[in-house]
Amino acid sequence: MKTEKRKKNGKPLSVKDFKSDRNVKWCPGCGDYMILSMMQKTFTQLDHAKEDIVCISGIGCSSRLPYYLNTYGIHSIHGRAPAVSTGLKLANPDLSVWVVSGDGDSMAIGGNHFIHACRRNLDINIIIFNNKIYGMTKGQSSPTTPIGMKTKTAPYGSYEPPFNIGELAISAGATFFARVPDKSPQLLGEVMMEAYRHKGTSVIEVLQNCVIFTDGIHEKLTDRETKDENQLVLTQGEPMVFGKQNEFGIQIDGMKLKKVRLEDKDSANTLIHDATEEETQQHIALAKLQLPDFPVAMGIIRNTESTSFEEELHNIIEQSQKKSSYKNLQELFHSGNTWEVQ
Repeated sequence: MKTEKRKKNGKPLSVKDFKSDRNVKWCPGCGDYMILSMMQKTFTQLDHAKEDIVCISGIGCSSRLPYYLNTYGIHSIHGRAPAVSTGLKLANPDLSVWVVSGDGDSMAIGGNHFIHACRRNLDINIIIFNNKIYGMTKGQSSPTTPIGMKTKTAPYGSYEPPFNIGELAISAGATFFARVPDKSPQLLGEVMMEAYRHKGTSVIEVLQNCVIFTDGIHEKLTDRETKDENQLVLTQGEPMVFGKQNEFGIQIDGMKLKKVRLEDKDSANTLIHDATEEETQQHIALAKLQLPDFPVAMGIIRNTESTSFEEELHNIIEQSQKKSSYKNLQELFHSGNTWEVQ
């Protein structure tokens, strides 16, 4: 689409153009504010017209976001945002569709819809706010809650193994997956733009802080003193290195990844990140890296190309119409033996 569509009265759209008149109602200090801010900033850079951008949510704290964006939006039902988005995108493939969801909304009741959106490679952007807890419903364990963490529904500590969102998304067929902390706005903005440019299902996991129920859950990854050692920030075509002085690297040991302290002789064996690799094994392995044995992979982990679901479906419809003797549904209804009931 032409960039002129992004203009209002001949001027480029600003962040103010994407702010609604609603009062933002999240807890002070919530990570949702940063995600909203970066979405508003990112939308000023899209090539879609403002009226062709839609934000769809389910239920939860994150799902209030469509009210705070001055775009078209749908506040749907629990876990069903990908299903609603599927219908919308198939009806109008030219729309830029953004889904916002929490870890409970998307991984629990919405898990089935999420994996099939990834499988189909629908051209939508899914942003998952992962604070590892049910926030709006007051602190129950979610599918991403770490084992041993005490919650309202697990007072002696959570005993269920958690989902790894990246592993699930890539295994289900997502052609784009990225992970970003809510305290890295520049990286989040860059990832959102790449997700927008990607043709297919884009999944962005934002490690978001809930100041009420899981305050500090991502602190080891975001604290100034520890983030360099605990984050592996991936850059396409660059070596996988981390640490305050880039003194650590990631290498392959047989079929597994290993963390090494780099010496001159080791640097040549450091893995080079390739998000475009078709095979999923290395991308899944990167998505699964976790503390304390490994740093957590951040940035774009997977970014591959494949035909989008709506493109494939509309091609089938077009070919079927060419072969059909009926121009439309009305002709079909009035074909063959028909009669009128008085």
